[in-house]
Order: sequence, then structure tokens, then C-alpha cells
Amino acid sequence: MARKIFIDTEFTDFLDCHLISLGMVAGTGEEFYVEVPYPDAACSAFVREAVIPLLGSIEDAQCPFEELRNRILNWLSLIRHDGEIVEICFDFQTDWDLFNDAMDYQVPDWCCPRLIARNINELLRYSFHRKNNLPEHHALYDARANRYAFRERQSVTS
Repeated sequence: MARKIFIDTEFTDFLDCHLISLGMVAGTGEEFYVEVPYPDAACSAFVREAVIPLLGSIEDAQCPFEELRNRILNWLSLIRHDGEIVEICFDFQTDWDLFNDAMDYQVPDWCCPRLIARNINELLRYSFHRKNNLPEHHALYDARANRYAFRERQSVTS
């Protein structure tokens, strides 16, 4: 069985897309969060209003982009057991694209991407944020919410 890692990212804009922050939460609860330097001029009005004010709320989250790949690999290596496959679970393609970019397009072969948008119960995700009094559009909080709201779908046989 594969170990699931739920990821979420915040980024500057859909057209001029640069990573701002990355949150990862293992199915077993371990967490990883970083904020990286980003081009301020590339930020959309929405990002300036909803994302930027949430930055800096987690201690020691700042990370130079050049160190990002090593930090991610170190964390993944710590939580991966006995050569198991790690599923990088994301609900939006841009999250995977930015994760891949953070890994300098050298994602280990034991990491497999998995689009889980259809496996997220939106009511559970919404209630997670409300119940825990955590704002949306923060990469770590959204990764936690995805983990909480994830439901494996049963395959249908005819």
C-alpha cells in the first residue's frame, strides 16, 4: 500500500505562475510547510488580498528556492518506510506542476502523482476550515483540509 502525501500550493497568478508556499501532510499526520521568495509584481489582486496576509504565520517556514528540493527530499525520506511508494495527492493540476518545479523536475521514481479532486468531499473540506478556525488559501491548512476530506472511492464492477 502506498503512503499518501496531501499537498497544496499557493502561487502568484494563473498566467504568471510562481510558487509562494507549499504545504504537505502525510496520511499519518506528519507535516511540511515552506514559503519561498516570489516576484511580488506577478501576484494577482486575489493573491494580494487572500494569500499574502496569511504568510509568516508559521515559524521557520522561510526557505530559499535553491534549498527547496533538498528540504522536500529530506522530509519525504523521513516519513517513507521500507521502500514504499509515496502518492503525491493533489486536487489541482497546478499543485503538481509547482511541486515538480520545486523538485527541479527530478521527482524520485518512488513518488507517484495522484489527482484526487474527485475524492475530496467539499462539505468536509469546508467544515474542516470552519471547525478549526483556519483560513482557506494557506497551503498547509488546505493540505490538512484535503487530508481530512479525502475519501477513497470504491471501484464499481459490472
